[in-house]
Amino acid sequence: MRRIAKPKLSEEGEKELERFGDYLCDEQDLAADTVRNYLSDVRQFAAFFEVSWSEGEERGESFSPANVTTPTITLYRSHLKNALELKPASINRHLISIKRFFGWALDEGLLSRDPAKAVKLVPRVVPPPRHLTDKEESALVAAVERYGTTRDRTLIVVGLHTGLRAEELCGLKPSHVKISRRSGRLEVWGKRGKYREVPLNSTAREVLAGWMAELPPDAPCLFPSRKGAASGDGQKDLKRITDRALGYVVAKYAALAKVEDVSPHDLRHRFGYEMAKRVPLHRLAQIMGHDSLDTTTVYVRGTQGDLQKAVEEIAWA
Repeated sequence: MRRIAKPKLSEEGEKELERFGDYLCDEQDLAADTVRNYLSDVRQFAAFFEVSWSEGEERGESFSPANVTTPTITLYRSHLKNALELKPASINRHLISIKRFFGWALDEGLLSRDPAKAVKLVPRVVPPPRHLTDKEESALVAAVERYGTTRDRTLIVVGLHTGLRAEELCGLKPSHVKISRRSGRLEVWGKRGKYREVPLNSTAREVLAGWMAELPPDAPCLFPSRKGAASGDGQKDLKRITDRALGYVVAKYAALAKVEDVSPHDLRHRFGYEMAKRVPLHRLAQIMGHDSLDTTTVYVRGTQGDLQKAVEEIAWA
């Protein structure tokens, strides 16, 4: 049975679906679109059930919770995968809707056991994360060097060479920057107020030193916004750049560089990906501010380009 936009059900099946819809609207107070999606998914399953029963039989079986068994639901899962060729995320959405329906039916006393409880969702293989390539990074830096201000150049270069989160980068103060002749570090307060020190390489030290020379001695933030309320002497009060404004800055130069879909978080990913080639995971976790090594493992997963290059190495020609 192929998927139909709104398949017809038996009179009993329509009544069951209507009762479920009333529950979602009245008791769960869900948004109209959410209710519509749940009902659509359950309707598709109910239609599959009724058609499956009618095939080869003189009289079809009407859809009702008590008539459904676990094997019927697993058969429907296979139908979604093999006949309709849906992706795991779509299959799981259908199954979650079905599980919610039977959970409601059990609570309502319409059946003695939940046939959907034992049905497992389809495992999802997380695709490799997107990372900026060498060419994309070079184009982005070239764009900000050609068209950008010293502040914008510093923001992007420091993001690429420290891996700070957007909120951490925007929240830096001049006092958080410690630079000496051959080393340097940033004092960072990350998620949940956790403190860590992030080392600065020579590239980051150079660009930061140049930018800080342009800052007023009493600047309250390392990266001030261009917007601000004028004070009594006509000067604008310096306020830190917001996370949202940082996103605009990165997107602006990415567009000039003709690099699509770049965010501040992509700068962090680029740093983590490159560092994962050079340092053990426990050290990278320390730099990135991760509480768990499981979070850090995202940076050792190969990109699509890495995987393509790997399989090409065993090609015959």
